[in-house]
Amino acid sequence: MPLSLPPVPRSYLTRAILLPATLVVAALLSLLAASWAATVVEQRSADGVDSVLQAEGFDWAAVEADGLQLTLTGTAPTEAARFRALAAAGTVVDSNRLIDAMGVSDAEALKAPDYTVEILRNDDGISLIGLVPDGAQHDALVAQLGDLAGAGKVIDMLETAAHPVPDNWQASVDYGIRALAELPRSKISISAGKVAVTAISDSPQEKARLESRLKRATPRGLVVALDISAPRPVIAPFTLRFLIDADGPRFDACAADSEQARDQILAAAAAAGAPGASCTIGLGVPTPAWSEAVTLGLKALAELGAGSITYSDADISLIAAESVDQATFDRVVGELESGLPEVFSLHATLTPKPAEANTPEVVPEFTATLDAEGRLALRGRIGSELTRDAVENFARAKFGGSNVTPAMRITPDLPGGWAVRLLAALEALGELHDGSAKVRPDLVTIAGVTGAQGASDAAARILSSKLGEGANFKLEIRYDPKLDPLLGLPTAEECAAEINAILASHKINFEPGSAQITPDAAETLDKVAARMKDCTDFPMEIGGYTDSQGREEMNLALSRDRAQAVLTSLMDRRVLTGNLTAVGYGEENPIADNGTEAGREANRRIEFRLLTTTGTPEAGTATETAPEAAPGAASETAGEAAGTATSQTALPADAGSADTGSVDAGSGDAGSGDAGSGDAGSGDAGSGDGASGDFATGGASAGTDLGSGDELGPPDETAGSGDGTATATTPEPGVEPSVEPAPAAAPAGDTAAEPSGLPVLTPGPETVRPRPRPQKSN
Repeated sequence: MPLSLPPVPRSYLTRAILLPATLVVAALLSLLAASWAATVVEQRSADGVDSVLQAEGFDWAAVEADGLQLTLTGTAPTEAARFRALAAAGTVVDSNRLIDAMGVSDAEALKAPDYTVEILRNDDGISLIGLVPDGAQHDALVAQLGDLAGAGKVIDMLETAAHPVPDNWQASVDYGIRALAELPRSKISISAGKVAVTAISDSPQEKARLESRLKRATPRGLVVALDISAPRPVIAPFTLRFLIDADGPRFDACAADSEQARDQILAAAAAAGAPGASCTIGLGVPTPAWSEAVTLGLKALAELGAGSITYSDADISLIAAESVDQATFDRVVGELESGLPEVFSLHATLTPKPAEANTPEVVPEFTATLDAEGRLALRGRIGSELTRDAVENFARAKFGGSNVTPAMRITPDLPGGWAVRLLAALEALGELHDGSAKVRPDLVTIAGVTGAQGASDAAARILSSKLGEGANFKLEIRYDPKLDPLLGLPTAEECAAEINAILASHKINFEPGSAQITPDAAETLDKVAARMKDCTDFPMEIGGYTDSQGREEMNLALSRDRAQAVLTSLMDRRVLTGNLTAVGYGEENPIADNGTEAGREANRRIEFRLLTTTGTPEAGTATETAPEAAPGAASETAGEAAGTATSQTALPADAGSADTGSVDAGSGDAGSGDAGSGDAGSGDAGSGDGASGDFATGGASAGTDLGSGDELGPPDETAGSGDGTATATTPEPGVEPSVEPAPAAAPAGDTAAEPSGLPVLTPGPETVRPRPRPQKSN
């Protein structure tokens, strides 16, 4: 019989099924909740780290979340950047949760350090610090500075390296050493392509000289910074002179003790009608109240309207012009005396109006004339033999014994202090390059040209200190920068010689058969242009030459075009070409044999020649000999001999020199009252003696050398020059000698006269002087 089980209750079965199902659902829900929570935590951590990385500039980094772990990826530019990114992420989450999977890009090769040298020089020696190439360059630098230091020490703190040397490094070092040799108290900072110079000079003049020399020595392409300071000059006596005359208000000399004092003085000068003036700042002021006293004086002179005021230390001399009325003079002088600081002493004078007289009064006068060659002529009144000897000896000591020509007359009853006035005038004249000093009882006048910017100040100090209070003097001094040795401007002859030397070292070449300049001539043209920028005031000719191959007319045109091409190239290099003339000479004047290739190459050339405009070629330029002049060609009047006008420019070295400088060409023998005629030889002009009271004259030679004239008669008499342009008369005592134009000599077929108005050619070095081309018939 089968076994049967009792039935299970339905409620029990339901519970048995639902309970496990509930547990499974709960587990699933828990799992889902945990997974969601983990995802939220991961995302928030990743977002937080990413925000920090972006804010810090690490945009190359990325964040990947894996549970609680955050992985940083990306390529850092440097190891330091990678570390900083990792540290920034650690500020958001615990560093244990971060996995560093960042890479670093390949490090660039380290840049080699620049070569630099700083050199310090003083009285104790030279110190070096910096980085220089190793080996021979370092040893050579130390050796050069050792020679420069002399007995001083050379302290070598240089480091060396073996990396490549820049192209312009050696040029910088060479220039720095040259500058150091000029500057005993300096600091020179050298790097490739740049040199900085800081130094102290002894005076403003020395500063200007050093700056000029260093600027001129600067190599092309090198940047140079100059900072040269100079101590203020000592001005003794401390001098200022201001005047108002027909030429307007102006300073003859101005000195101040500070920038503030200078500005105050210049403001007073501008108020008196002289804007834009300058004033030297120096040491030696007698009182701090200097600018106050000067301001009051300038204001007083402006109220007077005409006159001069001179300050020499604490002494003031006010001279009112004769046009000032007495009442105005008294009022202005009274106000000035009341306002001046106590230390100053005022001496005021009203120039009296000239008295009317039926007969003119003879006024004693002394004149010293200094020419451009340094020759000094003294003429006029002197008080005694003793005074004459003193003045003559002083002049010979100051201007050179052989350069002084005395022509002084002893005259009694001269004004007191006459000798002192003469010596002061000569001393002031010594500040000029050329000019004159005129001494009269009421006035000392210094006029001329100078190459020193402080010459007017120096002359004013000399006169005010030597002549004392109340001295009346007048300065007409013009500054010419061409004569300034501090600027180092070349002379006309130096310009032509230096330019031709550049052409000799590397000639200007052209394309065959054309006027096209070859590229290799660019550097030569650059050098010529750089030199020409200081020579633009001198007229020059650019001469073009060819070889003898080809037709003559074509060569002439080609040479002219080539000369014009050089002129155009200089114009393109910003050279002022107003004084340049392009001339073609074709195959003329060969300097080598046209039968060889080397000779033809030498004959194809460009030459520069100096031109003058005095009407005739300078001595030494003519190559043709003139026919001998007829013995009777000269008239009895001095200056009528056949000949050409004499150039006023300096003669070349091969020209003869006259003892007195009065006769440029050789002179004929002068008999009693008659002018001797000079013979025009084939090369040299004859020389002659000028007897006392007669006038020497001579014919000009067409040769290349000039004979030397002998000493002329007494200096009070003027010798007629051999150029046939002037006659001279013997002056009356105390009267200036006069020179009047002589009648022009009639043209003669046998004279050696050259046509006037033609330019003068001064050949450059190693050049052949041009001769006229013979005319050919067609």
